[in-house]
Amino acid sequence: MFIKVFVTPGAKKEKIEEKGDTLRISVKEPAAQNFANTRVRELVAGRFKAPVGKVRILTGHRSRAKMISISSS
Repeated sequence: MFIKVFVTPGAKKEKIEEKGDTLRISVKEPAAQNFANTRVRELVAGRFKAPVGKVRILTGHRSRAKMISISSS
């Protein structure tokens, strides 16, 4: 499964919204040292009830727009 994600790091509150085919995720963690990406993976894993190890960021490691993959096996 592939998911488009738009991330807002350093937000006051964490939230996940669906806008069309994109998830808009706000996280409290800063973008520095991969903290925000790690939290995004945790939130996506929780939303889709998958282990964090099955959630990969395919593109956008240093961008706010990301493509995420959740592997089923």
